[in-house]
Amino acid sequence: MKTKSFWIKLEESEEEKSEEETESEEESESEEESSSEDESPKSKITKEEVMEIVRQRLAKRRESAEAKRSTDNLRAPVICVLGHVDTGKTKMLDTIRRTNVQDGEAGGITQQIGATQVPADAIKERCKQVRDFTPELVKIPGFLIIDTPGHESFAYVHIFSDNSISVHAALRSVILRFLLWISLYETTFFQSAMPKLSIDRLYGYESNPRKDVYQHLKSQPQNTQLEFKERYEKIVGEFAEQAVNVCLSNQNKNVEEYVSMVPTSAYLGDGIGNLMAYIVATTQKYHAEKLSFCEELDATVMEVKSIPGLGTTIDVILVNGRLRVGDIIVITGTDGAIMTPIRELLMPQPLKELRVKNDYGHYKEVRGAQGVKVLAKGLEKALAGLPLMIAHKEDEIDFLKLEAEAQLSRALMSIKRKAEGVYVQASTLGSLEALLELEWVSPISILPLLKCQHWSIERDAQLFADQEKVKIFQADIIYHLEDNFLKYREELRLKARRENEHLAIFPCKLRILPQHVFNARNPIVCGVTVEAGQLKRGTPICVPSKDCIFLGAIASIERNHEEVLLARTGDEVGTGCLLLPMYIYIIYIYIYIYIYIFIERL
Repeated sequence: MKTKSFWIKLEESEEEKSEEETESEEESESEEESSSEDESPKSKITKEEVMEIVRQRLAKRRESAEAKRSTDNLRAPVICVLGHVDTGKTKMLDTIRRTNVQDGEAGGITQQIGATQVPADAIKERCKQVRDFTPELVKIPGFLIIDTPGHESFAYVHIFSDNSISVHAALRSVILRFLLWISLYETTFFQSAMPKLSIDRLYGYESNPRKDVYQHLKSQPQNTQLEFKERYEKIVGEFAEQAVNVCLSNQNKNVEEYVSMVPTSAYLGDGIGNLMAYIVATTQKYHAEKLSFCEELDATVMEVKSIPGLGTTIDVILVNGRLRVGDIIVITGTDGAIMTPIRELLMPQPLKELRVKNDYGHYKEVRGAQGVKVLAKGLEKALAGLPLMIAHKEDEIDFLKLEAEAQLSRALMSIKRKAEGVYVQASTLGSLEALLELEWVSPISILPLLKCQHWSIERDAQLFADQEKVKIFQADIIYHLEDNFLKYREELRLKARRENEHLAIFPCKLRILPQHVFNARNPIVCGVTVEAGQLKRGTPICVPSKDCIFLGAIASIERNHEEVLLARTGDEVGTGCLLLPMYIYIIYIYIYIYIYIFIERL
C-alpha cells in the first residue's frame, strides 16, 4: 500500500507542475517540449530509486522471515535418491509407495526427476518394527523424496535437497560416482546414507520386512551372515581408500565423521523402516534449525508439461514459503521472463509420484516442502530448472523480471558454446545440463550432429537435416544417446577405413615358394612366406633387384583354402596378384613390397 501512495503523490506533484507550466508558458509550445525534456532525467532517476526501494523491501522481508524461524515448526526434509543406474532407486520408492512406477519408465530407467510426498503417518507405520523408534517423537510432517536418474550428470539436483539416499548394490564395487554424491553433500550440511546393500542377493537370505533389519540379520544362517560381513568389510575398505569413513547406521556414534549405511532390499522391503527411522532421527536431532519452516519463498521449476484437459503446467519443488491461488508468479522463459497469476494448485495424493498421471487434489494454498503442479496462462515457453518467484506488490514485477532474466544469463554463461559442433536439445534445463555434462565426461568428439532427449523430431526437420548431412540422435533414455553416437562414430570409422584401405601401405617382405607357383602369368598365383611385416589385400608389390619392377597389387590371400584379410610374419599363404598389361615370369626371385619404406620404418 505504501508503494501505491508513493505513485499517487508523484502523479499529484506532476499535475501541479504541469498547471504552473501551463499558466506561465501558454504562449510557446517549444518551451513545453523543453520542459518535458528537463523532466525526463527526473523520471529516469525515479525509476532507479523505485528499484532500490523494492530491493530493500525484499531484503527486509527476507530478514524478517528468517527471524521468525523456529525449531518447533519443522517442514518436511527434501531427500534425493541418488546412485548408479539400475541399482534400484525407483524400485525402493515403489516399495515405500506400494506403486509400480518403474515398469512405466523407458527401459525401466528413470529419465527425469520425480517427487513423492511421504506423510508422517506412513513413516510411523513403516518404522513401528524398528528398535528404539518412538512414533510420538516424530516432529517432521513427512518426507519429500526426489527420484533422480542414475547418471552423474544429474548431480545438479542437490541444490534444492536437504539429505541424500545414495543407493549401493552389495554385489558391485564402489564406483567413483558415489564419491561425487558425497562431495556434493558435504556442502549441504547433511549426512548422506548408503542404504541399499542388496541383502536379498545374499545366498540363503530369508526375508521378513516386518522385523528390524539388524535383528533379522542375526537370525540368518551362519554362511549368510559371513557373506554379509565379507561384503560389508569390502565396501568399507573401498571407501577408506578414497578417504571416506562409512559404517552401519546402528554403529555410527559420530555422524559428522562417518557416513551411515543401512542394509535394505528394494524388492522385498527389508530395512526400509530402518532407513526411514534413521533419517527421521538424524534430521530432527542434528538439522532441526535448517528444517525450520521459513515464510520466504524457495521454489524451483522442475518440469514443464502439457496435460490433456489442463493445458501447459509446471511441476514445482516448493521447499519453503507458500503458494496461493491468485499469486503473481515470475519465472524464466525462452523469450524472457514470464509473469502470470496462479490459476490452480494441484497435488497428487500422498505416496503418489508427481510426474505420473494421477487423480490430483485441488488446493487454495500449499505450504513447503511439497511437490506441486501449477496451472497458469502463458507457461508454454517456461524453462525448467530455475527458481520461481512471487510478486506481492505491483512494483516488484519489473524487479523480479530482471532477476529472472539475470538467472537465465548466469545459467547460459556456464555453458561453453561455439558456432559449430554438437547441438543439444532437451525438454528441461536440467536434462540439458545433464546432456552437456555427458558431452564433457564422454569420449565424444565434435561433429555436425544434433542430440535430443524427450523431444520429437518433425518430418520437415529430419528432411532438412538429411539434406544438410546433419545426423540427429533421439532417445528417451539419456544413456542411449551416448551409445547411439559411439555406435554411429564407429560405423563412420569403419566406412572410412574400407574406402581408404587401398591408400594404406603396410611394408612386408615375401619369399616365393617355388614348389607352389600355380600361375606365372597374369594373374600371378603362387605361395609365399611372410618373412617380415604383414601382407594385406590391395598391397602393391615390386622386385627391387630388377630395378623395382612393379608387378601389381595383391588381389586375394588364402590360407588352408580359406580367404583371409591379412597374413603376418611367419605365415605361409597363397596369393593372387593382378598384373599390369605385361608378361612376367617369376620362379626364383624374392618379392619385396616397398622395401625402401620397410627399411625406413625399421
